[in-house]
Amino acid sequence: MEGFRGSNMEIDMSPSTPFQVSEGVTPELTMGELPANSRFTLYGIQRFDNSEALFALKSFEIKKVVDTSSPCFIDKDPRTARFLGIHAAFYAERLAEETGISDYQNPPAGASEEDKVDAATAALREHNIQLLGGDTGVKALVSASASKYPALAPGCGGGGDLIPPPMCTDDASNAKRLELCQRAWDADPDLWEGTDRSLTAPLGGTTFGMVLGMSPINFAPIGGAGWYVEQAVSSMDAFAIYYRTDDGLDPGTLFLYGEVSQPTRGVTKVRMTSTSNPNLTADLAIFADLGEDEVDF
Repeated sequence: MEGFRGSNMEIDMSPSTPFQVSEGVTPELTMGELPANSRFTLYGIQRFDNSEALFALKSFEIKKVVDTSSPCFIDKDPRTARFLGIHAAFYAERLAEETGISDYQNPPAGASEEDKVDAATAALREHNIQLLGGDTGVKALVSASASKYPALAPGCGGGGDLIPPPMCTDDASNAKRLELCQRAWDADPDLWEGTDRSLTAPLGGTTFGMVLGMSPINFAPIGGAGWYVEQAVSSMDAFAIYYRTDDGLDPGTLFLYGEVSQPTRGVTKVRMTSTSNPNLTADLAIFADLGEDEVDF
């Protein structure tokens, strides 16, 4: 058996870090939005006598944890979902139709206690979805994928291989939406979709962590992301993050760059900054050569 000799990389990215919009949405570049088919790649840079080489270490995307414009922002867990496959942004609307409770503070006579609780919970959930998906919403570092969801159907219903529009909340539309979204996630395990129910357990793909900031729900501090790479990166002189669209050329546009500082007790530190925007920064901590441990306590 051969032990793991790679590296653990932990990164804190500043709150103003840009994020990718949903497919079909035009990004507002001045608002820190990037096209849907963008991706970031972390590179290690090794210098030689008269040249330097870039080594791609990890590709990732940055997305809002809640994206109400995504066709697959749905409820899929049968343990918690009242309407399997419903688009989560329209859950409260469907629940009101089901229970007759349009205002949880003034429920109709005869409404069951269960429905009253569900109506109050739905109102709170709708409020949280708006916060998480808004301008101050939580941004996550997630697995990178070039896959796309099927196109939206022109109307409601369960036929064909087109996803019913989000406002279609009937059972047939919900079932078809669940089927097609789950099929997309099964076909590409890196295709990421967040959910308001859990910041770290997405519907599809992998969440590596969060961009630094505060939760808009309770103002708790959040942030920090990390991953393991197979390379032992202790020989790198600098690190850089580039971004490009899926059809662009490597390495793309330089986003952040930083020189390696003197390692402290086996930890390499890199302060990464943008050459064009002083508000864009990242702190990278690297625990390299994990197959060896020469630190004495």
